[in-house]
Amino acid sequence: MISTSSTAVMVTKLEITEANIEDKNTGRLGCFGWLLVILSVIFVAATFPLTIFMCVKIVQEYERAVIFRLGRITDRKSKGPGLFFILPCTDNFVKVDLRTVSFDIPPQEILTKDSVTVAVDGVVYFRIQCPISAVANVSNAHSSTRLLAQTTLRNVLGTKNLAELLSDREGISLSMQETLDEATDQWGIKVERVEIKDVKLPQQLQRAMAAEAEASREARAKIIAAEGEMKASRALKEASLVIAESPSALQLRYLQTLSTIAAEKNSTIIFPVPIDVIQSFGKS
Repeated sequence: MISTSSTAVMVTKLEITEANIEDKNTGRLGCFGWLLVILSVIFVAATFPLTIFMCVKIVQEYERAVIFRLGRITDRKSKGPGLFFILPCTDNFVKVDLRTVSFDIPPQEILTKDSVTVAVDGVVYFRIQCPISAVANVSNAHSSTRLLAQTTLRNVLGTKNLAELLSDREGISLSMQETLDEATDQWGIKVERVEIKDVKLPQQLQRAMAAEAEASREARAKIIAAEGEMKASRALKEASLVIAESPSALQLRYLQTLSTIAAEKNSTIIFPVPIDVIQSFGKS
């Protein structure tokens, strides 16, 4: 244990020392480099009216320029916006666009946690926040972010089941955004937003889910109808008790029914027969 720990500490110290040496050497041109820079300055001064167009460069408000002098980044800071100067023989520069870029994630065939195959696509919004890191740490920041977004989508959705995928899109988007932002931070990229666009299910699964939803709706409808009939029977029972206490109420109900039928403009004529008369015939 002691030897392992000491080895790890030594490796860490070596890495830190190498990083410090690289940071100190960054921007140092050496004697030969400074000689070339001085010769370039003399050449610019000697041909001043002509070389002014080669030395003055312009970048837009949404752009920054990363200047390389003899292959090294100068000042560890990007230039712009506006005018800046370069030496024509020793300097070259790379323009970096700082505007937000969006791209579509192609549909990915994903096997969810509960073994269901779905096709999911999305959209990612990102921007470059550190031009030097975007130029020096990755060869193509935009292409690398696109490929990383595809693999991140597959990895994140592979840990979710179908119910979570359909109901918790916002949580999945936030999880993808945090993962992408952490992975692309060393590239100088800020992932601003990730959205899940569409989830395509197999046709058989869609039919099965539709049948399940229809059966569930029919079951709820039957329960609601049964509850309505129960409430209606209770109301009819209470109404019958009220009518039994007052015989004249039944005659008023007859008249109300006749008024309702007469309002429909039909030729049907109804003669209400009192129940007492029917009962008297039945007794005789």
